[in-house]
Amino acid sequence: MEGAAGSALRRIGLPILFALATLLAWEAAVRLFAIREVLLPAPSAVVARLIDTFPLLMQHAWPTVWESVAGFAIASLLGVALAALLSASALMRDMLYPNVVLFQLIPKIALAPLFIVWLGIGFQSRLTFSVFISFFPVVIATLAGLDHVDQSLLRLCRALTASSWQVFAWVRLPHALPYVFSGMKIATTFAIIGVVVGEFITSQAGLGYLVLFASAQADTALILAAILVLCFFGLAFYGLVALLERWTQRRFGH
Repeated sequence: MEGAAGSALRRIGLPILFALATLLAWEAAVRLFAIREVLLPAPSAVVARLIDTFPLLMQHAWPTVWESVAGFAIASLLGVALAALLSASALMRDMLYPNVVLFQLIPKIALAPLFIVWLGIGFQSRLTFSVFISFFPVVIATLAGLDHVDQSLLRLCRALTASSWQVFAWVRLPHALPYVFSGMKIATTFAIIGVVVGEFITSQAGLGYLVLFASAQADTALILAAILVLCFFGLAFYGLVALLERWTQRRFGH
């Protein structure tokens, strides 16, 4: 128990200590070299700006949050569904998988203006772009998990005359869940990136728009404050997915 507690303390404590040391070095460097705030504000100035503009930041955080969560949820559902289709049908895999990989190789930022042309300047374009760039990790990870099920279990299912749907629901998918959640953890970051990129281009609200607006005003402290809010949201989002993963592991015993 002591060893486990010490390991947990190390995993949590060391990153926190490193982050605090970095912030202290940043604060000291700004003060020592008298760096102008427009170039690099001190962490204390960023925190002060965060407090001063907190209502504004929360107002712009809401569209970013709900669009990111919605994009992630849609991408996860589509990714698992497509991976299940590719795993179940060799014909579908041969026909679709190379094209999925081809689409992944396209630089995503180059396609963002096209989504705006096709879907307009509303949230639809940002949501679709978020889904487009975040579903691929879910597809690849889920497909890997579905393909790496213990063959003895599949032979047992065939011996018991289980249907394809029963094999998928009770054997393949539960055993693939660690892979699925690995892809979903990556997708959380991509979903946020997709929304923020869209906000850079077309939005009148959101943290991405606020960063762009603050940049035009040379308000570097506000830029960093908005980025800090994005970091907190990303950590919380990732943490929720990790908690869901732990719950499913206890539920299905994997």
